[in-house]
Amino acid sequence: MPVPQPGYWRQARTAWPMLSYYQRFEAMVALVLTAVIGLIILVALYRLTYGVLGGLLGGILDPLNPRAFQYVFGEIMTLLIALEFNHTLQYVIRGDQSIVQTKVVLLIALLAVARKFIVLDLMDNSVGHLFALAAITAALGAAYWLMRERDDRLLKRPHAAEVEER
Repeated sequence: MPVPQPGYWRQARTAWPMLSYYQRFEAMVALVLTAVIGLIILVALYRLTYGVLGGLLGGILDPLNPRAFQYVFGEIMTLLIALEFNHTLQYVIRGDQSIVQTKVVLLIALLAVARKFIVLDLMDNSVGHLFALAAITAALGAAYWLMRERDDRLLKRPHAAEVEER
C-alpha cells in the first residue's frame, strides 16, 4: 500500500468540506477498497515468499523448470497488477480524480492479459482460445491508443482564451 506523503491527511481534511456527498462517498469507497486490496496484497506476498523460499530451500522448487517459473512469475505479475490497481485508487482518495480513469483500467487489463500470456501453456490451449486472447489484446491496445491519441490532441489544441487573444 502506498505510504501517504507528508501533509496528505491535512490536505484531505482541508478538501473534505468542499467535496459533494457523492465525491465523499467515492473517496470512502476507494479508501475501503485500498485497505482490502492492501490486505490481499500482503497475504499474497507472504504466501508467495513463503512458497518460493520454502521450495528453494527445501529443494522442491526448481527455478529452471518452465512450469515452476511460469507459476512464480504469474504470481509476481498478479501482485504487480494488484499494486497498480491500489495505486490508481489513491488518486480517487486524494481527490485528484473523481473516478478511476478509463486509460488506467485499460492498462491494468493489458497487464492482466500479458500475465495470462506469460503463464499460458501453448500445448493445453486450442487455436480458438489463443485467437480470442490475441483479439482481446488487440482490442484493449487499440482502445488505449485511441484514448491516448485523443488526449494528446486535446493537449495540443490551443485553449479558447488563447484563441481569443490572437
